Amino acid sequence: MVEKGVDIAPANGKLGILLVGLGAVSTTFVAGVEAIRKGAAQPIGSLTQMGTIRLGKRTDNNCPKIKDFVPLADLDDIVFGAWDIFSDSAYEAARNAGVLEKSQVEDLREQLESLRPMAAVFEQNYVKRITGENVKTGKNKMELAEQLIADIARFKEEKGCDRLVMVWAASTEIFIEPSDIHNDLEAFEKALYDDDARIAPSMIYAYAALKSKVPFANGAPNLSCDIPALTKLAEDNNVPICGKDFKTGQTLMKTILAPGLKSRMLGLEGWYSTNILGNRDGEVLDDPENFKTKEESKLSVLEHILQPDVYPDLYKDFAHVVRINYYPPRGDNKEGWDAIDIFGWLGYKMQIKIDFMCRDSILAAPLCLDLALFMDLAQRAKMKGIQEWLSFYFKAPQTAPGLYPEHDIFIQLMKLKNTLRHLKGEDLITHLGLEYYD
Repeated sequence: MVEKGVDIAPANGKLGILLVGLGAVSTTFVAGVEAIRKGAAQPIGSLTQMGTIRLGKRTDNNCPKIKDFVPLADLDDIVFGAWDIFSDSAYEAARNAGVLEKSQVEDLREQLESLRPMAAVFEQNYVKRITGENVKTGKNKMELAEQLIADIARFKEEKGCDRLVMVWAASTEIFIEPSDIHNDLEAFEKALYDDDARIAPSMIYAYAALKSKVPFANGAPNLSCDIPALTKLAEDNNVPICGKDFKTGQTLMKTILAPGLKSRMLGLEGWYSTNILGNRDGEVLDDPENFKTKEESKLSVLEHILQPDVYPDLYKDFAHVVRINYYPPRGDNKEGWDAIDIFGWLGYKMQIKIDFMCRDSILAAPLCLDLALFMDLAQRAKMKGIQEWLSFYFKAPQTAPGLYPEHDIFIQLMKLKNTLRHLKGEDLITHLGLEYYD
């Protein structure tokens, strides 16, 4: 047993969760927390609420729930805030999103109507397929960032919050490459004043959060707090940040299945993936520029898991194709088809077919909760900068410079739980259990 863990400040008082975007994911998240608080639902899909953690030897039978092991904020202490380009309340937005049954939304009407979004920072060039009226204006992007910083401070004071976290749950922006203005904070801030087109709205939110010492989690594949300027700002201001793009449907299946193929040394010739979805996310991703941002995030997973450079006989030059098709009748019920061509002993070929008829926001909502609670825990434990132990939740985990991201979901979960054990001074689980004899 380690003698001492990390000194973690208690989770006293209210935790404000600020959501960027009050669409399908955010309203499903908020409604779910409200339903759980009322005792009308279970937090299924949430590791922080339902997951356990083994302590000590298997024979000790000591497996407390994670929420009882580390000091997480209580669900009753959560307060929600949001920004959105539409002025609809969370109740109206939930009705429009069509994820939840109407009767369930009506049962939560009072709680959802009380959440009305603040005016959002939005730039049409980054999301061409949608537009809204609830949008901030300013002479440049620094002024917009300052308005967000003021929103954050006002929300914290008015709601009586002791701590805050911010979660981006808005649309995927167009693909942009990192450039010189993203390399250091001085250049980035000058670009804000210059109203530089290379600074996306998600970067402005990330900047405002980090300047306000608020942890930031990015649920979309946008280039945002993963640029050097903002990574350095997070470290300088002692704020935790993590990866980007929630790992929900098809990519979740890849990070479960690909490690299994690799563990048995089965080869891969090709993996064809296509999705159909009809919600706002599908409409946005129907634009090729926005799809490229998502494609970059989705394509990287298999390469890192299978390591073709290490196993060229099994994985060199495998074909990997990803398609997303906007199909309005499907709504939020995304369908992911995968056709996987593998080969085994003596090179004999086999196939795997997956048809995952999932509910995108239902899978994403518990990730919002877990990330908010874990990021708050990290800040109270004085953990700053990139939190690689939260890679479990992302298609594109953020890592220190020079390190490749770990995408194997089972390794990610082990790292997450060992981090929690470390924080509490418990022995890390290695699964060795070796005995020797003379």
